[in-house]
Amino acid sequence: MLGRIAKLLLVTSAIAPIGLVYAWVAYSEGFYGWAAFLVCLCIVLVAICRYVLGQAKRLLERFPFKPSSVEAADRENMAFMLLYLSPLFTAQFGAVNLNLWIPTILIFALMTATGYSYHFNPLLGLMGWHFYKVASVEGVTYVMVTKKQLRKASEISEVGQLTDYILIDLEEANVR
Repeated sequence: MLGRIAKLLLVTSAIAPIGLVYAWVAYSEGFYGWAAFLVCLCIVLVAICRYVLGQAKRLLERFPFKPSSVEAADRENMAFMLLYLSPLFTAQFGAVNLNLWIPTILIFALMTATGYSYHFNPLLGLMGWHFYKVASVEGVTYVMVTKKQLRKASEISEVGQLTDYILIDLEEANVR
């Protein structure tokens, strides 16, 4: 299982798409320094996300997993993206209150990194990962992250445990 720092980094990387939107708004309003900073921050967040996933696929303990059911959990992607981006529709970049946004993002990251509520990272979706709700034969429901497009539960065989209730499909990684 990932440690708290790795989980916090993965959660924090979820804001990268928002940063790109804010960078565009900042650029279009003449805040070129902010735009460049936000683009650089997004590049760092993408690199962090890729690094954490690479380390997870390489270092996590592998174990067989035979789910009793699989259900797509990608459906929330658009709702989350609209929720993340909704402030952009109401304010100009110059009106963004960083004294409010920075603590809010930090609190969001800490709450999701220490609780069980987090299961979506739009950056992973942009990288081709899919989210599925999978139920174990014991009746525990997990969120599984995979690059596969699952059609049936039998397509899952080897996973690693990212967090208490998030699994990553390690079969396609072939990294030992």
